[in-house]
Amino acid sequence: MTRTRIIFAGFGCLALAAGISAGIFYHTVFATFNIDETDYVYVRPSTTEIEIKSQLRDICHLNSLLGWIILSKAFPFTPHTGRYAVEPTDNLLSVYRRLRRGQQAPVRLTIPSVRRLSRLAGVLAHNLMLDSAEVAAAFADSAVAADYGYTLATLPSLFIPNTYEVYWDVSFDILMQRMRREHDSFWQADDREQKAETMGLTNEQVATLASIVDEETNYGPERSRIAGLYLNRLRLGMPLQADPTVKFAVGNDSLRRILNTHLHTPSPYNTYINKGLPPGPIRIPTIASIDAVLNAENNEFLYFCAKEDFSGSHNFARTYSEHLANARRYQLALNQRGIRN
Repeated sequence: MTRTRIIFAGFGCLALAAGISAGIFYHTVFATFNIDETDYVYVRPSTTEIEIKSQLRDICHLNSLLGWIILSKAFPFTPHTGRYAVEPTDNLLSVYRRLRRGQQAPVRLTIPSVRRLSRLAGVLAHNLMLDSAEVAAAFADSAVAADYGYTLATLPSLFIPNTYEVYWDVSFDILMQRMRREHDSFWQADDREQKAETMGLTNEQVATLASIVDEETNYGPERSRIAGLYLNRLRLGMPLQADPTVKFAVGNDSLRRILNTHLHTPSPYNTYINKGLPPGPIRIPTIASIDAVLNAENNEFLYFCAKEDFSGSHNFARTYSEHLANARRYQLALNQRGIRN
């Protein structure tokens, strides 16, 4: 073989090798993942680059992350905490850029109408980079509540059950500030704050009564009627005598039958032994019940009792004698079904 041929053969080998390398580079960096649905890489402060690559390998079913090695040598970075989307049409370069720039995908966080803030702590920890024990401890700290303008009793009224977009690595303080802004925006809308003031109630008191309404019925058309009934009692100086507040005082939300012993439970939340509203909500109230209180039915009812057909609706009464007749029917139905507690 002549020298010229050797040189050309060498160039050919180099070209072939370059082509193969280019093909490998393209396949590992630019090729679309083609996964079935959007998935996410989660980066905590302790997450290493190896763990990030492991998450990517699992999501994209990759046998090799050679492309990552190439990119990390050319464009090294320190991972930012967050939740990063891996889309069906993504390739390694687009995901790498996202991680390198800290371009998170927001979380759609739903604040539920739960009975206890300890339950909310669990919901937040499940959806965000927060520790449930730390959040629960913060919710039980009077100094933390005071930082946002609340007491421990009124703190549940800060939260408006809705769905919000937040970042997965949001801090507790930033999240609480966001909840405060959402709360203020909610009350300023639709004249809610003005309606509460006209009724002679604070926002927290409206939320407290709304939480009782929530516990009394799941039947939407009754919400404003029950709210109107309780407002009648408040105006007359009658005890609210709301069974859900007794359950809250006892600490047993599953009670199906309120007994006489329960009615004497010493607690500021027990509206059988204390007049007026309890010191705060007995759950995070729903928007529907808040609006039911603010737009309460103008009625003359003072009493109500669950219907004996267990439909979830109620019999309403203007007089105590009428109420006793309704209550006897319900008690009889409980006895017939063997419901003792």
